[in-house]
Amino acid sequence: MRIPSAQPGQTPGPLMIDIEGPVLTAIDRERLTHPLVGGVILFTRNYHDPQQLTELCAEIHALRTPRLLIAIDHEGGRVQRCRDNFSLIPAMRKLGALWDTDATGACEAAHAIGYLLAAELRQCGVDFSFTPVLDLDWGRSGVIGDRAFHRHPQAVIELAGALVNGLKSAGMRCCGKHFPGHGWVAADSHVAIPVDERALADMRDDLMPYRHLTLDAIMPAHVIYPQVDSRPAGFSPVWIGKLRNEFAFDGVIFSDDLSMEGASVAGNIVDRANAAWTAGCDVLLVCNAPDDVDTLLKTWQPGPASDTRALSRLMPDEPWQQDERRYALGSTTIEQLAG
Repeated sequence: MRIPSAQPGQTPGPLMIDIEGPVLTAIDRERLTHPLVGGVILFTRNYHDPQQLTELCAEIHALRTPRLLIAIDHEGGRVQRCRDNFSLIPAMRKLGALWDTDATGACEAAHAIGYLLAAELRQCGVDFSFTPVLDLDWGRSGVIGDRAFHRHPQAVIELAGALVNGLKSAGMRCCGKHFPGHGWVAADSHVAIPVDERALADMRDDLMPYRHLTLDAIMPAHVIYPQVDSRPAGFSPVWIGKLRNEFAFDGVIFSDDLSMEGASVAGNIVDRANAAWTAGCDVLLVCNAPDDVDTLLKTWQPGPASDTRALSRLMPDEPWQQDERRYALGSTTIEQLAG
C-alpha cells in the first residue's frame, strides 16, 4: 500500500489508529505518516517493559512534526494495558467504597492515584489516557462494573474530579467516558448493540458528572437511547449537540472504537466514519482492524473539521519532570487500598 505522507508542520489528522506490536513495522510507519492520522492508541500487545515502551514512544514522536498524540486505555483494575514494572492501579470502585466511609480520604487517594497513573505513563512517553470512567454503577453492566467509581453521581463527581486534578498535576489531560452513560445497559458494546430504553428525564443522574466536571475530552457511548435518538450517541448529532450547546462543552469529542459491534448499525467503516464525523466527533478511533484503517486512508474524505487542532490540544504542555514526593504518595496510596 502506497499512501501519501504528512508534510512537516501539517495539522494532525482526525484518525487515531493502533499498531501491530512492541516495535514499529514498515506498514505502521506508513500508516502513521498519512495526513489523516493524528494519534496512536496503544494496547497490551504494544508493551513489554518500560524501556521498550520509552523507545517505541520516542520513535512514534519522531515520525512527524507536530508529533502524533500517543494514547492508551489505562484506567486501573481490569483496564490497564501496562502491568509488568508498572504500579497496579486499583479498580475505581475501590475509591467508591472508601468514599462511603471517608469521602475526604477517598478524594485525596484519587488525586494521588491520578498523579501516579499519569507519571508512569509520561515517564515512558505516553501523552494521554482515556480516563476517567464516569458511568454510574447501576449493578447491571458487566463491561463497566468495577470500572465505575460509584452508583451515586455526587461520589463520581468528587472522585473523578480529584483523579482528573491528579492527572493534571502530572501534565496529562483527561477523557470522560462513556457519554451519556453506559452503566444502565447490560449488553457490552464491544460485541453487541446496547439499547437503553430510559427516557431522558430518567438519565438525570448519569448526566450529572458531565454537567459538573471540567473535562478536556469526552467519548460518547456506542449505546442507543431510542427515547432521545435512534442512533448510538457517538453517531448522534442530537447527543453531541447537547454536549456542545446545553452542556457548553468545548473540548475534544472522540468516537469510541469504530470497529466495535456497537458501531455496526452505521454500516461499513467509511459509513461509520462519516456518521461519527458529521455528528460532530473531532477524532475517530479505529482499533484492531488494520484493513478498515487502510480503507479509510485510501478512500475516506472528511468534510471540514470543526476543530483542526483537536489532538494538539491534548498534548502535555511541558517536558516530563517527576515530583518524587507525589509519586511516593501515589505508591503508598495504592498499597493501602490493596491492603
